Amino acid sequence: MPTYTVTSSNFHLTSKQQKNLAEGITKVHNVVTGANTYFAQVIFNKTKKNNHFMGGKKVKEPSIFLLGQIRAGRTKNVKDKLISELKNILVKKSKLDETQVWVYINDLPPSQMIEYGAVLPESGKESEWFKNLSSKLKKKLSNIEKN
Repeated sequence: MPTYTVTSSNFHLTSKQQKNLAEGITKVHNVVTGANTYFAQVIFNKTKKNNHFMGGKKVKEPSIFLLGQIRAGRTKNVKDKLISELKNILVKKSKLDETQVWVYINDLPPSQMIEYGAVLPESGKESEWFKNLSSKLKKKLSNIEKN
C-alpha cells in the first residue's frame, strides 16, 4: 500500500511517461509520508475512445486521473501535501494543464489490507512489521527499496 491507479483519457501515455510518473508518484509518497518505496505500486489504465463523459456529454480533451488508496492514520497536513505534490508531478510528467488533472485519495484501515501475504502495519509501524517478515520477503523488499 499505497496503490495508485492512473487513468488517461483522450491521450496516450508513452512507456517513458509511465515510468517517469511511477517514479515520481513513488518518490512523492515516500518523501511526504515516510513510507518505504516498496509499498507504493502504480497501475496504468486508459479509457477506450468515446468512453469518457462529464455532465452527460462526451469529453474530448485529454485528462488524467489518479486514484490513490493509502493507509489511514495520516494527518490532514500530510494528506494535503500529498495530494498537492501528486497533482504537481502529474502536471509535470504528463505535460497536461492542471485543469486536466484529477487526484483522489482514499484512506483505508491497514487492518483491512494484505500485501506480500501479511496484514499491513499502522502508519509509522513499518519497521516493526518488517522485522516479522520471512527472510526471503525481507530480501525481496530490500531489493525493491534499493532500486
